[in-house]
Amino acid sequence: MKSSSSRFFTIGLVAAWYSSNIGVLLLNNYVAIAWMKIVPMQTIRSRVQFFKISALSLIFCVSVVFGNISLRYLPVSFNQAIGATTPFFTAIFAYIMTFKREAWLTYLTLVPVVTGVVIASGGEPSFHLFGFIVCIAATAARALKSVLQGILLSSEGEKLNSMNLLLYMAPMAVVFLLPATLIMEENVVGITLALARDDVKIIWYLLFNSALAYFVLGNAKGAVAVVVSILIFRNPVSVTGMMGYALTVFGVILYSEAKKRTK
Repeated sequence: MKSSSSRFFTIGLVAAWYSSNIGVLLLNNYVAIAWMKIVPMQTIRSRVQFFKISALSLIFCVSVVFGNISLRYLPVSFNQAIGATTPFFTAIFAYIMTFKREAWLTYLTLVPVVTGVVIASGGEPSFHLFGFIVCIAATAARALKSVLQGILLSSEGEKLNSMNLLLYMAPMAVVFLLPATLIMEENVVGITLALARDDVKIIWYLLFNSALAYFVLGNAKGAVAVVVSILIFRNPVSVTGMMGYALTVFGVILYSEAKKRTK
């Protein structure tokens, strides 16, 4: 009887975990759209549009999975520094797929972003080649999703604002991520159960994490995450690595300003 009760408790805990993550995300979107009327509610108008959104969700999930894999081999600060190069890959994919050219000043600001990561890679005490490659792939996938989003949902009948798109992408992402989680993290149930027993506050952490997923801070969030992660996790960072991080952060700030001026 105890074994059965423990099993149901575990299943319930895991269900609550995923429900909290997705529930808070969807609730935030629904409140903002349906109640606060920040943006108008938009519906999926065709099967083709549904498949386009599903494709975007799949690419997003690939970036999440690859990003999590890289964290097994790289410190969070270095992971986030690499992630800050997303604008570089976005510019490349935009040019290849749509022949869209940015202003020369915008391209120029990408030089310190990439150079900073190269310098940080050479001075990173915990550098791991496989983790670096996977993290680059995750960053490229995020950029690809951004470009495809503009291409796939560009027609007047299929345009969705960011809040509505997130509202529909979130449940689709669950369908893709849940099997990946069960396959890649076989002991996820046991770990979750152990964490909950040791510290009940883990539930609040999950809810807070879900709420943060709703807010969009742009490219600057990666730069901020680099500094915060070093302060929290206190992973060893060399002087060369710090110089690389600083250059990348500086490049991201310049890129954001350049994009504002060219709009």
